[in-house]
Amino acid sequence: MNNKTETIPDMHAIVGSHDIVFITLDTLRYDVAQALYEVGELPVLGRFLPPGGWERRHSPATFTYAAHQAFFAGFLPTPAAPGRHPRLFASAFAGSETTSPHTWTFAEADLPAALAARGYRTICIGGVGFFNKQTALGTVLPNLFQESHWSAGMGVASRHSTQQQVKLAIARLQASEQRTFLFINVAALHTPNRAYLPGCKADNPESHAAALRYVDGALAPLFDACAARAPTFAIVCSDHGSAYGEDGYRGHRVAHDSVWSVPYAHFMIKHTQKAVPLP
Repeated sequence: MNNKTETIPDMHAIVGSHDIVFITLDTLRYDVAQALYEVGELPVLGRFLPPGGWERRHSPATFTYAAHQAFFAGFLPTPAAPGRHPRLFASAFAGSETTSPHTWTFAEADLPAALAARGYRTICIGGVGFFNKQTALGTVLPNLFQESHWSAGMGVASRHSTQQQVKLAIARLQASEQRTFLFINVAALHTPNRAYLPGCKADNPESHAAALRYVDGALAPLFDACAARAPTFAIVCSDHGSAYGEDGYRGHRVAHDSVWSVPYAHFMIKHTQKAVPLP
């Protein structure tokens, strides 16, 4: 353990009193995300990031399915520095060395089930194929939630996928006053992302960055809706990165730093009680 004590929010005070929103920006690289923050091109997410921008973390896996199975058990991306870093929440098991007095530990196998057992409405809005419910494998992650949604318009081939996801998310938030756990898997950054960069013929870091600019703007109505509804604890991170030719690698599901290193942030959204119309 590092000599410096790492603190996390007291999740015991957050669970039950706050909505929880968990957004995975599928395939987003840390270096691309941080570069856009540093030049001021993330005006929406940048409002919530700490001074200095994104935290660099290591994903527990190199592709979507494995990473999300770990996330929902409480293994969010790990800070990219030596030490036993305390986790926000954790499914209980003997010998865990990364829980602290502020970690919300639950007996259930996954976070959606644990929150549902404590009165939360759990909602999944899918993006990439592991959430499309078109195959047995594509139902595993959505089936962790009380309700789940996916359409082709929210998938990797849709130029306006994040707008569609946000529109649905706001509608589902406004449908009930019940405390809510909202999960969104944002697909826009995933291949193919060249449509976000006019004239681009093949996906590359620049088209990846263009997709993130689009996502940043599209998320604005969601954060406004969260503020209007209830105090909200938000987690925004990537599940893995993607290689664009570095050291001969392309894509993900490979052990390369462009894949392991992901941007991460968690933050509070204050309750403003301001009405927010559907986008």
